[in-house]
Amino acid sequence: MKKPMAIDKAEIKAFLGPGSKFEGKLSFDEMVRLDGSFCGEIKSSDTLIVGDTAEIEGDISVGALILSGRFTGNIVASSLVELRAPAKVEGSLQTPVLKIEENVIFNGDIKMTMNSVEEASFDPAK
Repeated sequence: MKKPMAIDKAEIKAFLGPGSKFEGKLSFDEMVRLDGSFCGEIKSSDTLIVGDTAEIEGDISVGALILSGRFTGNIVASSLVELRAPAKVEGSLQTPVLKIEENVIFNGDIKMTMNSVEEASFDPAK
């Protein structure tokens, strides 16, 4: 897995802009940014950036997640989840490192895991 990069230095390989809507499954190998509406499943070993205009519903399994928008569902990140204001999250979250800014709204379950691949699948019953 690649180490998460600072956003200003990273090359974003795909972008779903504000006003766009997408449903289905998304997988990628390099950093992706979402600012539109997405419903479905997202899988990657790299970084997903969710902008403050984004609305996402579904399951996310990524290396790192930087989220500023609205999210409902399950999140699994193998290295980091960073929730930035004005994020609103409802659901379950599993990650070894969690950063939450002031004014973020989070309603759900958090499971802090070891920094390992074998714990990279989410089971809210555990």
